[in-house]
Parts: sequence; C-alpha cells; structure tokens
Amino acid sequence: MPAGIFRVCLVVITAIVNHPLLFPKENATVPEYAEDIIQKMKAHEENLRLEQLRLEQEIAGQEAALKTLEKATETEEQNIKEPLPWDLWSAMSMVIFLLIELWRQDYQDGNWQESACEEDDMAVLGKAFKGVALPDKAALANFYERCILGATGDMARKRELVEGFADDLLEALRSVCNRDADMEVEESIGVGSMYENWRVNKPLVCDLIVPFTPPEPYCFRSQTWCSRESVRPDKQGYGTIKVCRADEDAAGCICGKTKLGEDMLCLLHSQTNQTRPSGEMEDLLCFKNTQYLDADQVMKWFQIAITKSWNKISHKYEFDVTFNLLDAPGALKIKFRSGKSIAFNLTPVVQCEDSDAYFISHFPRSGLTADPASSTDWFVTFAVYERRFIHSISKKLPANACHLSCLQILSFLHGKQCSLTGPSSLTNYHLKTVMLHLLQTRPYQDWASENLEARLQDMLKFLEKSLQEKKLCHFFIGNRKVPEVLNFPVVFQKAEPLNLFRPFVLHRDAYRKTVDTFHEMLRNTSALINEYTVHIPSVGHTNMLHKESL
Repeated sequence: MPAGIFRVCLVVITAIVNHPLLFPKENATVPEYAEDIIQKMKAHEENLRLEQLRLEQEIAGQEAALKTLEKATETEEQNIKEPLPWDLWSAMSMVIFLLIELWRQDYQDGNWQESACEEDDMAVLGKAFKGVALPDKAALANFYERCILGATGDMARKRELVEGFADDLLEALRSVCNRDADMEVEESIGVGSMYENWRVNKPLVCDLIVPFTPPEPYCFRSQTWCSRESVRPDKQGYGTIKVCRADEDAAGCICGKTKLGEDMLCLLHSQTNQTRPSGEMEDLLCFKNTQYLDADQVMKWFQIAITKSWNKISHKYEFDVTFNLLDAPGALKIKFRSGKSIAFNLTPVVQCEDSDAYFISHFPRSGLTADPASSTDWFVTFAVYERRFIHSISKKLPANACHLSCLQILSFLHGKQCSLTGPSSLTNYHLKTVMLHLLQTRPYQDWASENLEARLQDMLKFLEKSLQEKKLCHFFIGNRKVPEVLNFPVVFQKAEPLNLFRPFVLHRDAYRKTVDTFHEMLRNTSALINEYTVHIPSVGHTNMLHKESL
C-alpha cells in the first residue's frame, strides 16, 4: 500500500510540474493553431485521468488483499500491538536526531564555552601527575632533615613560652572582669599545626582557643545547622548561640515576651530574678534586640579585656605585646628588645553542648571562603578532635611513621610555590584533611618511614583527584567511621558530608588559579627540593657549628 500511494503522489506531482500553464517558457508567444493545442492538452489530461483511475483500482485491490492477510493472522497477534510502520519510526528517529544535534551545537557554541574550557583544564590536570618524577627516598630524607627539621627545631620551646604567658594573661583577665556581669573565661586549649607537630612554614604561630561562659544565672544554648530540617549550602558548618536563663527552656519563658500586669506574677521567675530587658541583653554581647550571641560584640569585648589584662601585668615582662591583626580578636605578637618576635592567637570560643566541638568567633580565612551573612552565625570547629585523632592513631603506626613528614613536605612545597606565583585558595587545612582521609583508609604498616616517597605520591594523587571532582569532604562531618575512642558527637556523624571544595564550583577564577598553582608545584617539586637541600646545611652540621662557637 505505501508503494501505491507513493506512485499516485509521484504521478500527480509529475502532472502538475509538467503542466505547461504552470511554468510557461519566457518570451513565449501564442501559437496560431491554439485550438489544436488545446484539444491535444485535453486528450493528454484525459489519458492522465484514466491512468489515475487505473492506479486507484490497483490500490483498492492491494488493500483488499492486505485486509484478507490481516484477518488470517488476527488470532496469532491479538495480544500484540501492531508495530508502527518503519517509515514512521525512521521519521521520528530523524527528527530526534536533528533536535539532539541542534541542542549539542548550541550547548558547545553558546553559554557553555567556559565549561568546555574547564574540561580541557581537567584533561591536563589528570595527566599532570603522571609526568612528575619525585626525588628518590634518599633525597627526600636528606631534604626533610636539612629543611624541615631545621625550621621546626625550636617548636617545643616556643609552645612552652606562649602557653606560660597565655595562662598569666588569662588569669589577669579574670581579675579585671566583673564576675557578676562579664563573661567568664576558662583555661586555654592548644590546637592546630603547632600542637599536632607538623607546622613548617614560618612564622611559627601558636593557636590557642579560650572557652568562655556567661555570668550566672545565664547559659548558652546552641543550635547547629544539622539540627535543622533544611539549611542553605552556605550555612553548612555554622550554628547560632542563644543566651538564656539556666532555669528556662530553650524556647524561653512567656513572662519575658508579654506583660503580665501588676497583679500577676510568673511562677517560674520571681520579681528579683527576672530576665534582663532587651537593652541589657547587649551587655551579654547579644545582637541588638535579640538573645543571640554576636561575634562582633565578642571580638570587641575580648580585645578590650586583653588590653586591660596586659596593662596589669606588663611590668613583669621585658617585652611588649601588640595586636597583630585588627580583624582578629586575639592575634597577638610578643616583641622582644632584640627585635625578634613571636606571634600567637588567642581566640574566644563557645563549647557546643557537652562535646569538644566549639563555636569559634573568628578564624583565618582564605580568599575562597566568604564571611558569614550575619554576625550571629558561628563556625563550628573540630580542632580538638583533629588533634586527638592524630595523637591517637600515631600510637598505632610504626615507629618514626612518615604521615606528618608527608604533610610537612607538601605544606612546605605549596608555601614556596605560593610565594613564587601568588596566593592560592588551597590551604594547609585542605592538605591536612587529605592526610586524615588517607590515615583512615590505608593500613598502619604502610606509613613506615621507608615508605615516605610512596605516601607522598598518595597524597598528591588524592589531592589531584579532589581538585578534578571539586570535592573534598570534611573528615569528621558525615564520617560514620570515626573511632569510638574519640567520643565524637553522633549528630555530626549522621549529618550530610560537608564539601570543602564546594566554593570552587561558584568561584571559577579562584579554581583556575588553584589548579595552575598545583600544576606549577608538581612541575617544580624536584627543583625546589634540590635547591633547598643544597643551600641549607644539615641539622647535625648546624649543631656542631653551634657547639664550636660556644
């Protein structure tokens, strides 16, 4: 039947196209014997009409034969749907193919040119590490002894000095504050690379966090992002701190929100034990007209308190203390008369419930991370758990394990590369996160000292893969394999994993800069190691020279 219809259409089209009145020749004139021509045309049309009737009869016969054939096979195909004709499927496939092809061209040539460029970058990134030849074990060991150990030899002495001075400073702070109205500070806690024994880049800065609590009868009640039903991605890792009375529930008492009248009393609070009005809540470092702790107010209070404390005890010391960074509450610098200086950070924090996680008011930020939208949003730090995990797993590793050595070498190389090509959004915390993941996944015996080269390659490959995928998960948040000995809060283990590289998706320029810096670091690894190994004497040689001079 399709063939017959096609033949009919072909004949009709041929008749129309060949009709002389449809396409007359140019500059043609009417012949003298017009009547004869008309007669011939009529005869020709009659012949075409007869041919058309013959074809229609032939088609009708074919349709009758087809119906007879369909009746014969109806019993066998009664449960099977009749397939679409091949011509229809071909047409539909052709249309779909054309649509896909048009969409693909628009995708490539339109608004997605930048994505195509990033894919090219990723193709290069995937091949970057394959062409890198790291120095052998002997060269790495020599470099570590000369460069890393030589730079961190006085780490313990600086820690001891800073801790002793910080204790004295905080004790003076407690004495100058009003215990009935001001915040109460607790003992400082050492965290970060200096207390995890892998700090390598100078200056060697000690990081100390100082927990503080409100005066009685108030207390802090915190709420983290993972305790909410839905939270924006930029709010992940943050929480809020509410200042409440110790004898009221988290929602607060109704007497502080409504006027009960002169003849009515609250059964929970007496007249002499009422919640402070909103104006006085600012004395508790809360945001204006709210009960939520304000990080900016805390920063101002802490700086003023530290200044008063130093003025009280400055006569006991033969050095001066100044604020190192204006945007950090406790970034201090000890300046000796000889011109040398020691920097350290005292940062106020609030304990998260009964755990060792803390809400930190301010912390050093890279160019990739933005400040929180509100000063009532506090970042949750797990620095105490990180230090505890490293110390705990170090006891299970072989003697003189190379995990910290790998991190120190990688941190040193990245720091030197950034000094050459400019700052990068890749931080030492990202590098430490890579090491923590590998410590949990690789067998303990793989971290023996003779495997330094292999483990350094593992860290570089892991970091390369994370940059490719723009995904580096926080080690603790969402990690259900955290050792039970750490007593890590279950609420954070069950939370959605936090991607530390998520900002790379939004900040493409920062991502490309980070990738370029990583490429340059890989290419310059051997050159940097050889250069610093040659120019820096060994630790043993330095000690011998020191003894001779004495």
